[in-house]
Amino acid sequence: MTVTRTLRATVGAALTGALLLAAGGTASADQVRKDLWPLEAFGAQQLWQQATGKGITVAVLDSGFRKTHQDLTGQFTGGANFANTAAGDGSDDLAPHEDIRDHGTAMASIIAGHGHGSQGSEGVKGLAPDAKIMPIPQYKNGAAATRYAVDHGANVINMSYTETTPSADTCPAIHYAVEKGVVVVAGVGNDGLPKKKYPAACPGAIGVGSVDEYGEADDDNNSTSAVDLLAPGVKIPVAMGKSDSDYRTADGSSAATAYVSAAAALLKQKFPDLTPGQIANRLVKTAGLPQTEKDKHLKLPDAHYGHGYIQPGPALRRTIAAGPAEGPLPMPQGKAPQKTVRPGDDKGYDPDPPMGGKQAIMLYGGIGLGVLLVIGIIIGIVAATRRRNNPSHQTWG
Repeated sequence: MTVTRTLRATVGAALTGALLLAAGGTASADQVRKDLWPLEAFGAQQLWQQATGKGITVAVLDSGFRKTHQDLTGQFTGGANFANTAAGDGSDDLAPHEDIRDHGTAMASIIAGHGHGSQGSEGVKGLAPDAKIMPIPQYKNGAAATRYAVDHGANVINMSYTETTPSADTCPAIHYAVEKGVVVVAGVGNDGLPKKKYPAACPGAIGVGSVDEYGEADDDNNSTSAVDLLAPGVKIPVAMGKSDSDYRTADGSSAATAYVSAAAALLKQKFPDLTPGQIANRLVKTAGLPQTEKDKHLKLPDAHYGHGYIQPGPALRRTIAAGPAEGPLPMPQGKAPQKTVRPGDDKGYDPDPPMGGKQAIMLYGGIGLGVLLVIGIIIGIVAATRRRNNPSHQTWG
């Protein structure tokens, strides 16, 4: 049975459970497992004969984590807190009923939940249940968190968030990660607009959008060239809520990103010598597309579908040439900067070449004239600075 047919076969159960969760907020753990349609769609029991994520660490850069949830106990390792408490810990972006730990817990459960009860048969089970989660709370500090994850043993980095304007180090940090052999996966955002968001738009990141149980791209995806792959992201049961036994449903590219990170973890276990580009190559070469008439003539990559939705089974089992180290997706060029970029740090990453002698003379002469102008406009600059908001608003997708 093809993935598409499997998706369609499970739609009834998935929708029934989603309505229950949306209406009541919670559901019994065994009902949650029944409604976890991506595992059936992917043929998870067969997948786990090939790989379970054992020995692989997935760093999850997110809002926070409920490490004591019954489906996640023992799944966390290491980690650090990069939440900038001076600027806020992310709680300003949350509705009053939400917990700062909700989003990160949900993503961790999709990746590496182990369920609970008899042989883990209840609750949320992740696609890579034997992987470890490196929890890294961060708020507008994704670049520093990325470098930390790389330097502390992460094999995969999950970024289920978006930024409209990246920091100076957002893309260089991803460059650093892939150069060190770490797979980086990021959500494209849920605005339903042709609008690129970061870090998914950075070269080296696998940009992920959401697909429903029919294999159709979610209308809420930001449809741009940043979309590389799709994964389940509609009505996904997750570990989330006010206690260690609560569940909700999740929609959007965040959940889809977590599924791609889990698939990457499976591939990293089975093919440890492949580069991030070659891992992406396996996902791209085995991706599927809906078989509707309107979708038969898509030119790939497509702004809505990328290269298609992931099929982890074929990605694990098929004989596929490793191909070039950089793989089929856009990759950063040159050597990655080895330190975090800070404004005014002339020893850090500089995207512009150094000035020549004539340029320097012109610059210094201009500085002399500029001093006179600065005196006249300094008051306006100060006033504008006080009004200026932080342009890099981060959204948990």
